[in-house]
Amino acid sequence: MKSSEKKLTLLVISALIAFGALAAGCGETDKKESAAKSDSGQAIQKIKDRGVLKVGCKIDVPLFGFKNPETGKIEGFEIDLAKAVSKKIFGDENKIEFTPVTAKTRGPLLDSGELDMICATYTINEERKKQYNFTEPYYTDPVGLLVKKLDNIQSLKDLDGKTIAVPQGATTRKAVSEAAKKDGIDVKFAEFPTYTECKAALMSGRAAAYAMDQSNLHGYVDDQTVILPDSFAPQEYGIATKKDNKELCDYIDQVLKEMKKSGEMDQLLTKWKLKN
Repeated sequence: MKSSEKKLTLLVISALIAFGALAAGCGETDKKESAAKSDSGQAIQKIKDRGVLKVGCKIDVPLFGFKNPETGKIEGFEIDLAKAVSKKIFGDENKIEFTPVTAKTRGPLLDSGELDMICATYTINEERKKQYNFTEPYYTDPVGLLVKKLDNIQSLKDLDGKTIAVPQGATTRKAVSEAAKKDGIDVKFAEFPTYTECKAALMSGRAAAYAMDQSNLHGYVDDQTVILPDSFAPQEYGIATKKDNKELCDYIDQVLKEMKKSGEMDQLLTKWKLKN
């Protein structure tokens, strides 16, 4: 074989080897992309295979998530939202397992994988969005103040130097601090695990006010208390999923969008007397 023919043969062989490697690489990439797509589609199927949707909810927030002492059942606007998601997944709103959460425990329970989603007056903010996926807001509510009528407190300014009860892990403390600073007053805080404990602190005199989102406070008003006219820092609620489970979050978000479009969301807001 002539030298020129040998060179040509070597070039052809090299080209075939390069093409083979490229094809193998593309095939491997296709396999990886296919696997990724398969993984991303497993979230809903995993829930279907399990046969139940695991939801973190509140049981001490009247109108949103509250355990009715007469029936023993958990009820409220957010409970109905979670049931709508269950119905979309299973065709049955009752294939759902509710776990009571507080502002302090809901995040860890989601992180551990014990829950699929959190629907528990969970305020959306930039810091939390770094840790979890959130749907678009389904409710917006400003922070308010519940006080005892006998204390004759008329506004946030009257709480200068006094203690305000707030839930542990909630964004309420920051909102009230900023509002107090703006009004030129100094307030103290006492944090409690649950909303009922915040109300108890108010009634026992351990706190001069109980701060929380206004719609939540409405469930704790009685003949001895009143919600002040002050309101600040509107809070947007969203349903949260684990950060690596965006598929489920997108799925839930679509359910909420469909509910808004069909009018079902407005019907539920009216049902629970939350429509502004």
